[in-house]
Amino acid sequence: MTSTVGPPPYYENHGFQPENIYSARQPGAYPYPQYFSTNAPPVPSYVPRVATYQSSRPVAHSSERTCASNIKKTIVIILSILLVICCAIAAFFIWYFVENRCLGSLIECGSSGVCIPPSQWCDGVSHCPSGEDETRCVRLFGPDFILEVYSPVSKSWYPVCQDDWNDDYGKIACKDMGYSVDTYYYSRGVATEVSFKSYMKLNRSAGNIDLYKKLYSSDSCASGNVVSLRCIECGLSIKSMNIMNRIVGGSGAMPGQWPWQVSLHMQGIHVCGGSIITRQWIVTAAHCVEGRFSDPYSWRVYAGILNQNEMLLRNGYRVQQIISHPDYDTDSKDNDVALMKLETPLSFTDTVRPVCLPNPGMMFQPNQQCWISGWGAEYQGGKTSNNLNYVTVPLIERSRCNSVYIYNGMILPTMICAGYLGGGIDSCQV
Repeated sequence: MTSTVGPPPYYENHGFQPENIYSARQPGAYPYPQYFSTNAPPVPSYVPRVATYQSSRPVAHSSERTCASNIKKTIVIILSILLVICCAIAAFFIWYFVENRCLGSLIECGSSGVCIPPSQWCDGVSHCPSGEDETRCVRLFGPDFILEVYSPVSKSWYPVCQDDWNDDYGKIACKDMGYSVDTYYYSRGVATEVSFKSYMKLNRSAGNIDLYKKLYSSDSCASGNVVSLRCIECGLSIKSMNIMNRIVGGSGAMPGQWPWQVSLHMQGIHVCGGSIITRQWIVTAAHCVEGRFSDPYSWRVYAGILNQNEMLLRNGYRVQQIISHPDYDTDSKDNDVALMKLETPLSFTDTVRPVCLPNPGMMFQPNQQCWISGWGAEYQGGKTSNNLNYVTVPLIERSRCNSVYIYNGMILPTMICAGYLGGGIDSCQV
């Protein structure tokens, strides 16, 4: 919700935050051009001309050569001065942007210059001098994508009442969260099973001001519905999923069945799978891009293609940037997630679409059936599959997975345990 004063609203799904477009670079030293020697040439000595019978040709004037040399030196000096001025201006702008922008992934607190990490925004504790980090917080909550606004006074999240709400407000809200207006899907009212005691309502008579400032707290909502906001059309397949074949006991996929699935190649070889979340961002595992695999320019991303052999005939998408989770642990694989930014954006089609990111409040229960897809081995110990496969697996309660006879405490809170303890169906080498 756009404002002319203060930072933009913060959105909980960090992958969709507007980027810090200024890279952390230190201004370097600029070499100054070497001036030519300014020592004046010796004064020419003129010999009296005496008419003789041997020759009547005029003697060359060295003063003409001296004048031309002086002009050249003047031009070189002027150009050198201009070059120095340009270097000084460039150095000033580099210094300005480095000094006035937070380094790395830190976010600046308004005009105070204080920088804090994203994890400290909207966490219920004011870290900015003026509390900006807790005053403009919005999120999409639960499986219904309910639009909620945070109140720093009561330290609670409140749903937005659908009264007087329309698509225009929905587009503004999505833009404030960092989504492109081109990806806007819908904004509509939904009835919820949970009864809310307080809401955020829209004051349409507030005039042409920031959308966030138009919202006010209320104990009632006449329509009884709250705003369900979808900023991108995600998680939709054009194919039914009732046929099953491989991925260690799974099924062969059809075009458009898993449109968000991509294959990540290093030197022409499939290394890992990934999922599309926007036109330019791919989510994958951090262990796939660690060490010698961390160079973004070595990767190619293939979208909308099911067959690995067919990918070898295509160019794929180049990767511009790789961002691993800052708390990723290479030993325990804690926070094993990373993002890839493509150099050129994808074009969404029937076979290339984004997956939905899980919203806060989405609970995954033991024995719940989940889909996995990829080019994993078709049997235990086998080679990577040439075709995209998929299968369903049940979620397993973490405490059971962590029992001494299974994973013995290796499953951390950032992980999900799924599959069949008896084996036969798994996502190995996906």
